[in-house]
Amino acid sequence: MARTVLVTGGNRGIGLAIAQAFVKQGDRVAVTYRSGAAPGTDTPDVETGAGRLFGVRCDVTDSDSVDAAFTAIEAELGPVEVLVANAGITDDTLLLRMSEEQFTGVLDTNLTGAFRCAKRASTKMLRARWGRMIFISSVVGLYGSPGQVNYAASKAGLVGVARSVTRELGSRNITANVVAPGYVETDMTAALPDDRKTEYRKAIPAGRFAAADEVASAVTWLAGDSAGYISGAVIPVDGGLGMGH
Repeated sequence: MARTVLVTGGNRGIGLAIAQAFVKQGDRVAVTYRSGAAPGTDTPDVETGAGRLFGVRCDVTDSDSVDAAFTAIEAELGPVEVLVANAGITDDTLLLRMSEEQFTGVLDTNLTGAFRCAKRASTKMLRARWGRMIFISSVVGLYGSPGQVNYAASKAGLVGVARSVTRELGSRNITANVVAPGYVETDMTAALPDDRKTEYRKAIPAGRFAAADEVASAVTWLAGDSAGYISGAVIPVDGGLGMGH
């Protein structure tokens, strides 16, 4: 059965791969983007012929912008039944050099932004007595990383959000889970120096970076009926790097 799916930050990278995976299985998919164009919104997915992405400009650090985005999606596609909170930023520097603005700015997007979207989505999910929330965290949130105190804190916080949502809304057939990717083949990792990529691969038991589609597969599975009894879980997609940390 086709459902209405929202992927925040779904105009590129992992978010776009997730959005396209839902489109391929026949769902109605909206993506939010903060600036520029929303790739995939103007052209059908030629490879699958599955349909289009509905692009909505949204700043997840602004509650009014989040509400307006949801209102537009509800008018075009119907109430959001599957929320994938993927929008995120980095602002890396060592602890002693990190300003309060750098710390709070990353948390406002990655953590509080996810809260804003989950809160807005929950109203319709509660009415329908069905919903799926999937928060895109990171191995860094559980494993830690030098120079990323702000990012790690924001991604670790998503685990607490998902588990609290599970305890609050689980009786209404609403699940909340976390997907924690490791290093993924994206434009960002492609720009890393070769020696850095070699170093990272040595630390990964699988010996390679993930494909974005592998992250998307975990997300679509969690959103499906077969994962209806899974809630409050953290699913690592990291090639064994974190091993449950």
